[in-house]
Amino acid sequence: MPRNKNCRWISENPQIRYFKPQGIPMAGLKEVILELDELEAVRWADLEGLYHDQAAEKMKISRQTFGRIITSARGKIAKALIGGMALRIEGGNVQLNI
Repeated sequence: MPRNKNCRWISENPQIRYFKPQGIPMAGLKEVILELDELEAVRWADLEGLYHDQAAEKMKISRQTFGRIITSARGKIAKALIGGMALRIEGGNVQLNI
């Protein structure tokens, strides 16, 4: 039985929580769920251009954990884009870092 995930810190709640391909009804779409900590990792690494150790420090996790999170996030995003799936952003054990 896997252990529970430790809390990860995020800097903001996303205002937009759902993306889907244009012109395809929701009823015909499969979904991929991107957790909030995965979105935060993408933001730090890909948008802000931080190194993994810098981003991990901001999220209060180890660099190795950050590496696993960003790999998972990028895989989910690629799966949604290439497979024409909806991307829902929700969940995860996170706390807002104000």
